[in-house]
Amino acid sequence: MMSAIIGRVYPIVLLLIALCLIVGGVWLIALSGSFYYLFSGAALLWCAWLLWFGPRERRWVYAGIIIITWTWAIWESGFSGWALMPRVIAWLVVGAWLVTPWFDRTLPPAAGVEPRWHRHANWKTFAAALLAATGVGAIAHASDPDGANPLYQAGVAASYPRSLAKAADAGSSDWRDYGNDKAGTRFSPLRQITPANVERLTVAWKAPVSTSDLSLEQGLEMTPIMVGDTLYGCNGTNDVFAIDAETGRERWRFAAAQSKGRTCRGVAFFEVPGRPGLCATRIITTTADAVLMALDAATGALCPNFGNGGRVDLLKGMTKAPAHYYYVTSAPAIVRGKIVFGGMVLDGQYWGEPSGVIRAFDATTGKFAWAWDMGRPDRSGEPRGDETYTHSTPNSWGPISADEQLGLVYLPTGNATPDFFGGRRRPFDEKYSSSVVALDARTGRLRWSFQTVRHDLWDYDVAAQPTLIDLPRSDGRIVPALVQATKTGDVYLLDRRTGRPLRAVTERKVPQAGAVPEERLAASQPFSIGLPSFRGPTLRERDMWGITPIDQLYCRIRFKQARYEGIMTPPGMKPWISLPGFVGGMDWGGVSIDVDHNVMIVNSSNIANISRLYTRAQADAANIRPAGEDAAGGDLWGPAAQAGTPYGSFTETFKSPLGMPCQEPPFGRISAVDLTSGRLIWSRPLGMAGKSAYGVPVLLPITMGTPTTGGSVTTRGGLTFIAATQDKFFRAFDTKTGALLWSSRLAHGGFAAPMTYVSPRSRRQFVVIAAGGSHGLGEAGGANLVAYALPKNGPR
Repeated sequence: MMSAIIGRVYPIVLLLIALCLIVGGVWLIALSGSFYYLFSGAALLWCAWLLWFGPRERRWVYAGIIIITWTWAIWESGFSGWALMPRVIAWLVVGAWLVTPWFDRTLPPAAGVEPRWHRHANWKTFAAALLAATGVGAIAHASDPDGANPLYQAGVAASYPRSLAKAADAGSSDWRDYGNDKAGTRFSPLRQITPANVERLTVAWKAPVSTSDLSLEQGLEMTPIMVGDTLYGCNGTNDVFAIDAETGRERWRFAAAQSKGRTCRGVAFFEVPGRPGLCATRIITTTADAVLMALDAATGALCPNFGNGGRVDLLKGMTKAPAHYYYVTSAPAIVRGKIVFGGMVLDGQYWGEPSGVIRAFDATTGKFAWAWDMGRPDRSGEPRGDETYTHSTPNSWGPISADEQLGLVYLPTGNATPDFFGGRRRPFDEKYSSSVVALDARTGRLRWSFQTVRHDLWDYDVAAQPTLIDLPRSDGRIVPALVQATKTGDVYLLDRRTGRPLRAVTERKVPQAGAVPEERLAASQPFSIGLPSFRGPTLRERDMWGITPIDQLYCRIRFKQARYEGIMTPPGMKPWISLPGFVGGMDWGGVSIDVDHNVMIVNSSNIANISRLYTRAQADAANIRPAGEDAAGGDLWGPAAQAGTPYGSFTETFKSPLGMPCQEPPFGRISAVDLTSGRLIWSRPLGMAGKSAYGVPVLLPITMGTPTTGGSVTTRGGLTFIAATQDKFFRAFDTKTGALLWSSRLAHGGFAAPMTYVSPRSRRQFVVIAAGGSHGLGEAGGANLVAYALPKNGPR
């Protein structure tokens, strides 16, 4: 009875799949896409008919589908496992029933049963046909090569570079700045933990750093600093805390924010010259209330002689806006006795949002020192009377760096608000958006700027910390250089004294069609070609992905419906695809540097967005209003009001109905680049397929490469430590080879950059990662600092 039921249900299932493929295949052909899906659907429909009525040819028809599918799959994707998966595996799974001994029992008697010798001959014929199909597909693939991958555009190094003639100083066992040093290298001279013993790392302590449900929900993107025997940091509700570096025990905590709090990536440390007692050493922090604070490093008490009782109001001089439209998310920089920072301005809300002004305050007194307001560059003081800093200017929300010797502070800038329409931008917005700028630390005057994207309409903020290195040249000179990673996936190597490129940068024309009539576009854009680029190859229909042929077909249809002419396809009323999307490329996690060899370690993402613009009337009808008006909107995922312009916008990840990205893996990588030669040393996918890009389970514990959020640390011991992936693993790689040497599963995602230090009490090296997930990725739910070390007893 059961066999008979299965015999009737199975062809019906095939019929339904066939109809999906036929309808979708016709639709795709109408969009000038592949004929394969229509063919396979028609063949499957024939197979379903044969199964229903029972002719013996049923297996041969399905075998023919497998052979043609295999030929087509090899032709389109070569022998890439992840690319072959959606094209082939579902067919094998669905067809497996046809080769089981129970299958013949489900057929009507008239169908007959194949003799055993006939089956053996059929298997031999099928195997021979499959082998021939492999050859045909491989030849076709070779004659139709993949698109050029800019990852290899500068060449591949034959080996890891030799140590520099003058290696870096031994350095400190502390971690005194956000990036360990003011240069932001994220390099530690410690070498107690090595490739030979890293597998023995164990959890030394865990320290909960959030005490409320809200702080758990906010996630944790913080890198603590370590001075003396104490770690200092902040959490997602702007509590500031001090932790014993040996035990993880909390020493003090201060609730800095008066409201709900927001992202805090770190704090700064300052020692007042020649002053003993209270606040001789202090922790500098900022809050979601837009307040600058100084706390006594020993007790957590407010410094009474700093600003107004330890506080400075950062909304002074700003245009009025709802709460949390402006606040500082990244750690301030301390340079030449001044606290320097930019600030985050809420994305995509309205023309007229608060200024992106850069400001400096005296680290001892809290007094205002200078401001760089690009809309009034001749004035470095505070606005007078009812004046304000220039509204809607590009802001600097990522980590910043400084060169004390040159007296310069380096800041990455975002694009001017709103993100996807630039018709109202002014000349100074256009000049300094999506750039790296160098300011005089004493006066705030601009020294130079370098722009990575002109008239940025894709939210390609420069978010990564500018990283400072000393670059040896062939003539023996040492050039002070700056490495700037970007969301476009390009990395720029500049002379940090002048901003001039030290590696080749070329101008290329970019797409112009499809923009709205009120928009103006840049005809060309700069591209860094002297270093590897991590933006990935230009997408084609064959690069669409999915778990099954059906959701891959969906992605192909959506790709063909959208506008896409490569990177920087302009926004318009018809949906457009951006690759990389606005999470990068490289985001605020930045890069780390093996300074002994001038090797850059970079983690990158490669996830496309699909977006569209709406007329103001359509946005108003959908009640898309700026955040703070109790309406829809509030960030760039989903609807964004862009009030004060003719258009609102809507953005989402380019993904299938099953929640998987529509382009093939890997979605994230970790790579090593020789900055002296510009060549790629190694590159590998980073992260396992435990989840899709934004939360849908895949349950494949194999390396896929997931989007990355966070950064790395590189040590003189020859190791690179990084979390940053959605599989919640914290990993250690051999810096020279890229080999994975160790990993540990975290309770929550480590969407932060790790740090390392030696505890003065035990003289053990600790490696610390903030594990609290990310509110933006839907992964929040815990907030702990987790410290790893080698066992106390036994050889190290």
